[in-house]
Amino acid sequence: MSESVFSILTALTGGPRHGYGIRSDVEELSAGKVSLRVTTLYSALDRLEHSGLIHLSSEEVVDGRARRYFELTPDGRQALSEEAESLKVRARVARLKLAGGSVSPVVSIAISGCTAIGD
Repeated sequence: MSESVFSILTALTGGPRHGYGIRSDVEELSAGKVSLRVTTLYSALDRLEHSGLIHLSSEEVVDGRARRYFELTPDGRQALSEEAESLKVRARVARLKLAGGSVSPVVSIAISGCTAIGD
């Protein structure tokens, strides 16, 4: 999962958001490290909707412009949860290696299988 997609899904955990709201939330959640161009955002939203990770929850017209609101589906919430666990495991391995430790085969299997192991 790309950082942009992870950030978009994370922004949607707070409930339905429209494009500008998602862009703002992504920038805030990433402390300014992820800044989505409008074309990138809407391409990602279309792909996420097509894959069933988000869905269009409502539409309204504001100042003559259509505003679409998206929200996470249960599959989207599950995918985000699995990616967060995978990142947690990979971060743990990086900390262990930085501290001069070795990584056991169990940890390597856990990373490749995206299975979380206890801290």
